[in-house]
Amino acid sequence: MLGMLRLWRLRRLSALFARIEKDIRLNYYWIRCIKLISVTLFAVHCAGCFNYLIADRYPNPVRTWIGAAIPNYRSESLWVRYVTSIYWAITTLTTTGYGDLHAENPREMLFSTCYMLFNLGLTAYIIGNMTNLVVQGSCRTRNFRDTIHAASQFAARNQLPKHIRDEMLAHICLRYKTEGLKQKETLDSLPKGIRSSIAYHLFFPIIEKVYLFRGVSFTCMLQLVTAMETEYFPPRELVILQNEAPTDVYILVSGAVEERIEMDEGEKVQGVLSTGEIFGEIGALCNVPQPFTVCTTKVSQLLRVSTTVLKTVIGDNKEDEQIVLSNIFQKIGRDPIFSAVFMAKSMHNQHFRKYNSCSTFNQVSQENESEGKGRLTSCCGDEHCKKLEETDRHEPLHKTANHSDCNRINYLNAKSGGIEKHIPTKTMCTESMDKGKADVHQPKLTDSSITGSEKARVITQNTKEHTKIRQSRIPDKILAFSVPEDLQEITDKYTEGGTCSYKDGGSVVTENKRVTIHGYSQKNTNLKVPCAKVINLPGSMDELFTVASQKFMGFCPIKLFNQEFAEIDDITVIRDGDHLFLMES
Repeated sequence: MLGMLRLWRLRRLSALFARIEKDIRLNYYWIRCIKLISVTLFAVHCAGCFNYLIADRYPNPVRTWIGAAIPNYRSESLWVRYVTSIYWAITTLTTTGYGDLHAENPREMLFSTCYMLFNLGLTAYIIGNMTNLVVQGSCRTRNFRDTIHAASQFAARNQLPKHIRDEMLAHICLRYKTEGLKQKETLDSLPKGIRSSIAYHLFFPIIEKVYLFRGVSFTCMLQLVTAMETEYFPPRELVILQNEAPTDVYILVSGAVEERIEMDEGEKVQGVLSTGEIFGEIGALCNVPQPFTVCTTKVSQLLRVSTTVLKTVIGDNKEDEQIVLSNIFQKIGRDPIFSAVFMAKSMHNQHFRKYNSCSTFNQVSQENESEGKGRLTSCCGDEHCKKLEETDRHEPLHKTANHSDCNRINYLNAKSGGIEKHIPTKTMCTESMDKGKADVHQPKLTDSSITGSEKARVITQNTKEHTKIRQSRIPDKILAFSVPEDLQEITDKYTEGGTCSYKDGGSVVTENKRVTIHGYSQKNTNLKVPCAKVINLPGSMDELFTVASQKFMGFCPIKLFNQEFAEIDDITVIRDGDHLFLMES
């Protein structure tokens, strides 16, 4: 019995398997299978040995499980006795039946009971582990089929066209095929230094060949490489739509894409891009809608960087910024599609215009003039650039202007001078109001810009303009009264939804309070009444009850409560917009 203490060494075997399972050089699936087989064989071996020990120590050898099958079992070899014991143990473990082997005495019956209880737990452990291994191996395929089934149902339910449904399914299939290539979750779990090293090794040789980053510092390109994400697109999938807002810039790593442009006669293929080319940068850096539709022609791997990240990284270094802008405007200048109007608009609207100089545009302009194109001469002269620089200097003073502000701006312009070129006219302000959004600029009014008398005249003029606009919305019955200036605020409130009437003494009496009434019956719970009614508040409680009886047929209220269920006895305490609950006895 003391020898059984050696079984304590089994903890070393358990630690060995735990260490092997974490070894990345070995296959986890097969390690788990070997562990389960080892546990099963060890349990069978122990059960066979214990059974033979019980039979060998029993006084009557005939009344034992092995003596009943082999009367002279002690004369048999050790190997025969061991195989017989193992066979009996494994048939009991697998619950296949006893056959000729069964317990013959109370000792064997007691051990068999404990052994079969142990078998229940061991069987559950083995089945659970094997099921887990099988499910882990097939869960990816099951998730893929569930996603495909959900996408197909969505397309059928919304009656999507066949080509859109095919694009959806192709994208899902490609995503699962390339799931092992992207490894986004793995990269996100790594430190930034390791991610930077991986990105540098994979994508830096491609980035440095892109025309937009020629001449840019190594630090800038390294920051861009770290911020980029890999995406895969199936054939005939749209990456960018023409005239959409620029949100991302893409670099083609592998595959091919084509640029298309919508013309009067239809869609036209502008060009085909190959490995190492960039697209989407014109809309992103010039702050204009995307000029092309970009579509893949075969399975393509793209690097995507956000427009915000790109501008932030480039904007950290003015020299890199100048180089990038010079590269992109040289490309625009060489492309006959982009006219001088597009160049001027992009120059004025781009995110980095406050750092930009005229050297790039002058250079492109000279090249175009030498080629006889003359596309940029009209918009890239020194005078135009001076105007842009002047506009940028006054940019902190520019705000959205409305109709009444135009008079104030023109008045200050006549007094001060010096910025009259940037002051919008009344016509421009009127057009901006019609559009619903003003895109003109105005200077702020400060104490240093106008005197006290000028402030008074400007305020008076604006008040009159404001009054005219407000009065144009007031009904004729209100305009029939003579409204003093000190009641102008009340008139403004009327235009916003309140109802006021004016008496001879100048006092104001509020009329037509609107309330919401709810009916509730205690004696007739089956009474079908609407949830609520909005009415004008009558002059007395009796009139209110009468109106409620008319609104809710068959309803005779006698009590009135507010939202806090406090009873109301006086009509004057009711406010505009209150919810009133009327109740029968």
